[in-house]
Amino acid sequence: MRIAVLTGGGDCPGLNGAIKWVTKTALDPQLEEKRSVKFEVIGIMNGWQGLVEVDPDDPESRARHLKHLDEEVVRTWDRFGGTNLGTSRTNPFNPKNDRSEKLIENIKKLGIDAIVAIGGEDTLGVAHKLYRQGIKTVGIPKTIDNDLSATDYSLGFDTAVSIITEEIDRLRTTAGSHGRIFVVETMGRHAGWLALHGGESSGAYMILIPEHPFDINRVCELLQEREGREIRYSIIVISEGVKMVDMKEFYKDEKVDDFGHRSLGGIAMYVADEIEKKTGLESRYVILSHLQRGGTPSAHDRLMARRFGISAVDMIINEDFGRMVSLTHGNITSVPLKEVIDKLKLVDVDKYYDVERYNGRRTIL
Repeated sequence: MRIAVLTGGGDCPGLNGAIKWVTKTALDPQLEEKRSVKFEVIGIMNGWQGLVEVDPDDPESRARHLKHLDEEVVRTWDRFGGTNLGTSRTNPFNPKNDRSEKLIENIKKLGIDAIVAIGGEDTLGVAHKLYRQGIKTVGIPKTIDNDLSATDYSLGFDTAVSIITEEIDRLRTTAGSHGRIFVVETMGRHAGWLALHGGESSGAYMILIPEHPFDINRVCELLQEREGREIRYSIIVISEGVKMVDMKEFYKDEKVDDFGHRSLGGIAMYVADEIEKKTGLESRYVILSHLQRGGTPSAHDRLMARRFGISAVDMIINEDFGRMVSLTHGNITSVPLKEVIDKLKLVDVDKYYDVERYNGRRTIL
């Protein structure tokens, strides 16, 4: 049985680990003796793009778009961030350039029996559409935003929160030295999990998230309340997708990707400028951007990559196709892909957010 594994969307730590453990579990010689099936694993280069652009009849094309995977090839992969298979935001079902027929034709010509797609809502949305057309697919959740519904955890989140915390720790030295306000912009298009956890972990004075529009005058009021006390500076963590009251999101440009998304960014600069204008407090901004995706995976992301990769192979053996591996209430399980797409896991403001202080709640029970 030939398994194809691919990564799609934004890169993040944990992807290589998941690929490794899909491969090692599928090819494990001890497990093979107990199974009624023997596996072969191939990696697809650059996500869905690789499967769309490959020419199955051309050896050079196959060598460029496909990668043979075995235990020796993937032996050290879990130690590294990013994805050794490459990634893209290619959408084969894009209405403006539908290449889904070519995709399905190539899957059949390559003799692929099952696909393990590691990605977020967009990548898994393609996997779901393929499943509906008769292709056997399994999903592994990946997004540093941790906003995929039907799972408590997605690969990359823990590492990204650690990076945010580490970078803010560094900012404190210069913020304190100069007595400045620093506005730190994190990723988070619709969900504020990264900003909330990163802000709470680093002890930020304020955290602004997409789920609750903020009032810039209230932000300035909170800063002025703090002025004159023993604290010489303040850190504000803000999601890129945050909206102010009566305003829309801030976009970098007019470009739209294959899934119809525009690039967010710029809200931190605006907020820092407004703070300085309204309060006279010296303010700076830092956009962490792709730094949040980089570096080696944390211990937790390595562990979850292992568990998700192993579970994906279990699902193939049990013929649980059209589903995604999920962590639910501490247990590894699976959920239908249709429950993952078109709905996001957002921060429950009433439960986790203090709308008066613009920070995490100080009551838990």
